[in-house]
Amino acid sequence: LNPQDTNDQDFIQAFGKFQGVRPFLALRYHGYQFGEYNPRLGDGRGFLYGQVRGIDGELYDFGTKGSGTTPYSRTADGRLTLKGGVREVLAAEALHNLGVLTSRCLSLIETGEQLWRGDEPSPTRSSVIVRFSRSHIRFGTFERLHYFKRPDLIKKLLDHVIEQYYPAIIPLREDKKQEQYAQFYAELVERVARLAAQWMAAGFCHGVLNTDNMSITGESFDYGPYAFIPTYDPKFTAAYFDYYRRYSYGNQPGICQLNLEMLQQPLGMVIPTSEMEAGLAEFGKHYYRNYRHLMLNKLGFEQLPESEESELLRLTIQFLQDTQVGYHAFFAELAQQFDKSWRDDVSKIMSRESFWESDAKYSSLADWRNFYHHLLQNLSVDQLKDMSALLRDKNPQTALLRPVIEAVWEPITQEDNWEPFYELISKLQAKH
Repeated sequence: LNPQDTNDQDFIQAFGKFQGVRPFLALRYHGYQFGEYNPRLGDGRGFLYGQVRGIDGELYDFGTKGSGTTPYSRTADGRLTLKGGVREVLAAEALHNLGVLTSRCLSLIETGEQLWRGDEPSPTRSSVIVRFSRSHIRFGTFERLHYFKRPDLIKKLLDHVIEQYYPAIIPLREDKKQEQYAQFYAELVERVARLAAQWMAAGFCHGVLNTDNMSITGESFDYGPYAFIPTYDPKFTAAYFDYYRRYSYGNQPGICQLNLEMLQQPLGMVIPTSEMEAGLAEFGKHYYRNYRHLMLNKLGFEQLPESEESELLRLTIQFLQDTQVGYHAFFAELAQQFDKSWRDDVSKIMSRESFWESDAKYSSLADWRNFYHHLLQNLSVDQLKDMSALLRDKNPQTALLRPVIEAVWEPITQEDNWEPFYELISKLQAKH
């Protein structure tokens, strides 16, 4: 950007200060962090500075991360490392392309400052990102109001959340509010269950699922030490400081359900607990319905009889655990290798020798092949073509594993070479 261009009136009109702008907001909230309640939380390195109604009718928040200290920074410097900014941009694009509801980044700007961090080689480069999300209201926002015993403010905030983010429930009516509040909680449960299913099918581990990192709209945001699993391992943990694996990959659905249960404490000041318990009781049903559908699609099927669906998923998970083949590599390879000849010859199913070090000892792989072959028997050529298209659509060839991120970061930090970063963004955004 040429600095002289910033004096152009068209530029100023398009990108200059907002007219009638209100002060930027750093929001205060509380939260359960690794099971312990913390009343000293808030936006410590970013501001909410605007909201826009999208062409899809949804309200979007625009905020910064890494823009400096706020009243809630405590002892931190309010900055974001450049690597942290790079990681967040990549995570958002990867999940968005996988169909997962997520915040996204509009810009990543290097500030030229040097930062000192305990978990990165220091000094390290600094950045600020501008991101948009459907809301910055967290479970912890309600928890703070409960802490101060303010049911009036919980009710006011709840009305705002429903009016802005839950259109199926509005308009709110005084004579039906209790019923509508219960509907809100039930829909939130369904949204969070769907999000957890999307994470699990995508092989994504958020890393720090504290209640202050849970959005009231049911979308992914606040990316920290996330990771995509290299192999199917329920105990895989993204955060190096999660010593007891509380937020491990396999624990995510249960933690999401627990956080919804914890949210009943503040909401219980205005919603009968019995009605929320009825909504939460549906979490498992919502989760498994979504997870099974997503995994079935990754295996090439739109639908199967329930018994066959259950058996296919059981066999798939079993051999993924036994072989410890790359989780993402397997599905990408399945999409690449799939061929109509598989219907007639079971030995051709996933037969590329270079993909398996040795499959002879894995009886679970043979069981999976035989059952997959069985499911293809009654399919027409056109149906097999549809399967191939679905496999390619649901299984990207590029997975955002840690070595991939490091391969992008190294040329940035060594040579200030951003080409691999842009190439990876293009691959993540590409149709499969």
